Amino acid sequence: MGIVNVTPDSFSDGGRHASTAAAIAHAHKLIEEGADMLDIGGESTRPGAQPVGIREELGRVLPVIEGLRGAPVPISVDTCKREVMQAAISAGVQMVNDINSLQDASAMRAVAAGNVAVCLMHKQGTPQTMQQQPHYQDVVAEVGEFLRGRIVAAEAAGIARSRIVIDPGFGFGKTLEHNLALLRELKKLAGLGVPLLAGLSRKSMLGALTGQDVGHRLPASLAAALIALQRGASIVRVHDVRETVDALKIWNAVNEE
Repeated sequence: MGIVNVTPDSFSDGGRHASTAAAIAHAHKLIEEGADMLDIGGESTRPGAQPVGIREELGRVLPVIEGLRGAPVPISVDTCKREVMQAAISAGVQMVNDINSLQDASAMRAVAAGNVAVCLMHKQGTPQTMQQQPHYQDVVAEVGEFLRGRIVAAEAAGIARSRIVIDPGFGFGKTLEHNLALLRELKKLAGLGVPLLAGLSRKSMLGALTGQDVGHRLPASLAAALIALQRGASIVRVHDVRETVDALKIWNAVNEE
């Protein structure tokens, strides 16, 4: 899954693809580099990010989604707002990627009615507060129980299990130790019976481990993606598509049977 941030303030590439033309061009570049799907987002969810209004978010993502109509890969919209979900579904997206895991009942209804896939993510707190004092008794068990509950809720709302993906939410209300525990025990979450998405690309946990700033975390991002796949992830959400695809070609060649 290639990342297209149509934002001025995302942690890694904020402002680089903030115009419609730049975002569409970047999306086509990621497709050429081998992305199997694209995730279009108009609101940064980095720690400390401020919320964006509905009209502004729509103005960022809708022209990009419409400009990618007919693209050869599925398009996902990264949003937690029901109004943006509905507009994006009408514009042709095939997935909603919601950091709030459809806990808003109106968002749940919109996705159920839209007959699209959904990614349900775990987070503790809000982007404004989530990294202040994250706390768990057992992070793997608690994240797993939350995601299990959201799968059950989505199915009860009419969303078929075949449409559901889960995401443990690396960096969303987790310390470095929490993130490492989740990555180490990812197979337990993959055992919930739906595809698992891992979003580790360029994140601060990689910077904490390597001492590298966000522009120099490619090797760490590739290592994290391969470890996530080894431990049960089905989808890796990445900034660096070409390099990740090359790493996966080697991985797949060695693991083919």
